[in-house]
Amino acid sequence: MNKEDSKEQVQMDRRTLIKAGGAAGLAALLGTQVPSWGAGETPVKIGMIDPITSTFAALGQSEIKGAQFAEAEINKAGGVMGRPLQIFVEDSAGNPGTAVDKASRLLSQNKVDFLMGTVNSAASLAVSQFANRHDKLFVCTGGHVDSLTGKECKTTTFRTCSTTWMLTAGDFETLYKKFGKKWYFLTTDYAFGQSEQADYTTQLKKAGGTVVGGALVPVGATDFSSYLIDVKAKSPDVICLLLAGNDQVNCMKQIAQFGINKDIAVGGALFELEQAQALPEAARYGWWTMEWYWNQPNTPHVADFVKRYTAAHKGEYPTARVWFGYATTHAIRLAVEKAKSLETAKVVKAMEGLVLPPEIALQPGNVFYRAEDHQLMLGMFPGHVIQTGKYPNLFDVSGIVPGEKIALPPSQTGCVLPRA
Repeated sequence: MNKEDSKEQVQMDRRTLIKAGGAAGLAALLGTQVPSWGAGETPVKIGMIDPITSTFAALGQSEIKGAQFAEAEINKAGGVMGRPLQIFVEDSAGNPGTAVDKASRLLSQNKVDFLMGTVNSAASLAVSQFANRHDKLFVCTGGHVDSLTGKECKTTTFRTCSTTWMLTAGDFETLYKKFGKKWYFLTTDYAFGQSEQADYTTQLKKAGGTVVGGALVPVGATDFSSYLIDVKAKSPDVICLLLAGNDQVNCMKQIAQFGINKDIAVGGALFELEQAQALPEAARYGWWTMEWYWNQPNTPHVADFVKRYTAAHKGEYPTARVWFGYATTHAIRLAVEKAKSLETAKVVKAMEGLVLPPEIALQPGNVFYRAEDHQLMLGMFPGHVIQTGKYPNLFDVSGIVPGEKIALPPSQTGCVLPRA
């Protein structure tokens, strides 16, 4: 077996273990042991739907790793109410129809108690509707569209990642004051990007800025030249890049090839460590918002978490997506133990107002799921990419903005949940 074949075999082994899910899969990958449970102890089952393939694959796989890391921790500590926790993983392929099909399989075949996951916002909305129809708790890990905890909120749905409003508010003032008021939007053509653009546009117009152009880009695009020619013609102060996954990586490479980033500021709402890793040095630039970052020297428990995670994953550092999976799994565990039940209604009630303890929140401030709309109040980490940085030091966080400070108040989200 040559070097490339060996590398491919390792990747296949990792994908197989991720798809297998559960503490046993993680243990096999990490070379650790899982506690033995009695034959009569029925597992608490979580079904996780996330993209293992598609343009969102790197993000989905990180969320899965975070969830399975939490699963192993929880089982090592005695499980959930003395029962083993078991996570079953299905590949959504970044597609809403596939995500619903996989959620249905998890309920019918695996008999899961709860659902979690999704990266693509359209898939998040679809699974949310499915879960509500089947009276199952669904905690969205990574789909950001405002409406999920806004006008399309559901009693059984909670969200760990931020809204697009929180993402855009996290760095709008920096982009506007630092670079100018004429903006051009390059936006992924589905719910996530459209929601981001709407939120930025609201803030831009309120501040007195103008939109000088823009384009909607289909998911999976590889050639951005026609869009970039229009960008150069419109000559904005800021290119607001609202793409996702590999699409954003490919576009940033081409912007650098065109030399546009040397004359026009580039930034946007969301940036991921997975994307920074995938970019060559010439294409590392811009001002963005991270939703969590591993380097928080003044925050208790973060360094210890990073140390444990990197040790278990052979030097790989945790990303925001890893934290989403990790925190969500622990949040479900905390709610079940608080409710002393697996009944959906009781666990939903326990999740409302649930505060993540510091060792799970892994950031400063009050991190909790709002009862009014089931949105987690997590902090935003605005900053800029370090062009010459070496992994994992690829982003400079300018500050941590508390979620409560920038989230829309519940009365303005459009969410109306029935109350007893």
